[in-house]
Amino acid sequence: MWSDIFYPDNPKRREELLRKSQEFQDLMKSNFRATNQLTDVMNEHLNCCFQHIALNESASLKENCDVMIECIHKIQAVVEKIDKELKEKLDPTLYEKLKVLNLSLPPEELKGLSKAIAAVCGVEGIQATAVISILINTGDILENLVSQIGKFGAGTFACVGLAVVFMGIDMIVEAILGSVERDKLEKALKEYDEALKEFEPASEKYQDNITYVRMKIEEIKK
Repeated sequence: MWSDIFYPDNPKRREELLRKSQEFQDLMKSNFRATNQLTDVMNEHLNCCFQHIALNESASLKENCDVMIECIHKIQAVVEKIDKELKEKLDPTLYEKLKVLNLSLPPEELKGLSKAIAAVCGVEGIQATAVISILINTGDILENLVSQIGKFGAGTFACVGLAVVFMGIDMIVEAILGSVERDKLEKALKEYDEALKEFEPASEKYQDNITYVRMKIEEIKK
């Protein structure tokens, strides 16, 4: 095995990197699925028209990262546009109520807030109000995920096909030997390992937030 040649005294390192590769695969797939769930919610309640995105294992890591980043940027643009309109047109007191939306508010207050939002954004209903409130308050989560995905997309493995990354560290080594000098290989693999340490919590927070949005909508339906 190539990895045995480069790391003859460290088989545990190879096993760890294989595990990290699997973690990355799972995170990427989960992030794509969560993003599609979020855009479904926005399409239904905010009159958006997002298309689903799909992980392409025939493409490079960078190409898949770019697909994800482009979609999140479109989501951010919608949220920022709505937020700007609400700041400009809503009474400041109503805007603050929206930002700290409490679904246990008296029904008449919730309805009043929903009507005010409908007048500004053209979307109505308590569910739409809840979606807007949550999205406005999670801009940092979206931005953090974009940052972490961007690091992967700019890293040593950016041009390696995703299927190769998913097949394990030995295939990665063979794929990058043509462009990365052997004495730089260990540094490249360390970069991959360290990037995952930041990517994992960012991904989990992003996915948890989307689950929260969906749970709140279901709560309102009841």
